[in-house]
Amino acid sequence: MICTVKSKNRTELIDITSTIQDVVADSRIGRGLCMLYVPHTTAAITINESADPSVKDDILMVINSIVPWKAGYRHMEGNSPAHVKSTLVGPSELIAVENDRLVLGTWQGIFFCEFDGPRTRKVHVSFIKENI
Repeated sequence: MICTVKSKNRTELIDITSTIQDVVADSRIGRGLCMLYVPHTTAAITINESADPSVKDDILMVINSIVPWKAGYRHMEGNSPAHVKSTLVGPSELIAVENDRLVLGTWQGIFFCEFDGPRTRKVHVSFIKENI
């Protein structure tokens, strides 16, 4: 399954938890694993707190301070910082599924990390069903 994500800003964290949960419910996997994979070199995926929106802002503030937009990069396309940021965060997450529901902590959400937007992106969703 492929989910589409549309970003509006150069860098942003987009909460995709409900979209992914809908895919999981529709899959009727029951129990198993859900793998999320972002096939882009300037985007990533992570799990973090989704209750307080300021957490997203704090994460982006730190990532942008660690990897500034101007730093003498050699990549001629002009988006080297986005490549570095996506490498630091990573392209995939593996999440347990129980009773057709993602097993996430009370405050956890799934975030698509855009580092070179705005763009239309993809998130691949795959399953491994546990046979009991």
